[in-house]
Amino acid sequence: MFMSVLSGLVVSVDAFFIGLSLGLQGRCKFLYLAVINAFLFGLCILGFLVAGQIYELITFDADLIVGFSFIALGLWCILQYFVCEYFKRRRGSAGEEGASIKTIILVGLVMSTEAMLITMGITFIFLPGSTFLIPLTVALAHFGYSALSFHLARSRHVKRFPVVISHVVSGLALIIYGLMAIFVEIVI
Repeated sequence: MFMSVLSGLVVSVDAFFIGLSLGLQGRCKFLYLAVINAFLFGLCILGFLVAGQIYELITFDADLIVGFSFIALGLWCILQYFVCEYFKRRRGSAGEEGASIKTIILVGLVMSTEAMLITMGITFIFLPGSTFLIPLTVALAHFGYSALSFHLARSRHVKRFPVVISHVVSGLALIIYGLMAIFVEIVI
């Protein structure tokens, strides 16, 4: 049980950087972050329930699915940032622009879906000993990390934080967890 909670805390570190990027946007309010995380909690519970139902249908080691999924998700986070930056520079609009409400909603949907996939992955790894602590830990860790970084971003010390670091670190956290799922046998 301890390892499943620790896994939820480790793979939720990307929420810190999502909260940081939302906090740097002037249009984003803390209420938006709270609503995103409430939706995220619902999807984490859904992911936990779905993972328990489809686990028996998987005919090969679920750790491989989880590992490769997290590696792909981490690579996507990193590459997506660099591709977006490349196209911004090509258009001549490099720099941070204020996020629209649509962008904030899209970030919330991506963060929530990712948290659901994280919950499903951790549930797959620790089944049949998975408990409700998995979705609870993932959801609370996402909220805690994103709320903390949101408030840090509103302080005057974090305004000069390079955005590229947030995308690379969050992507690397997901890749590392994916590699652990594939290569490290976790004893419950």
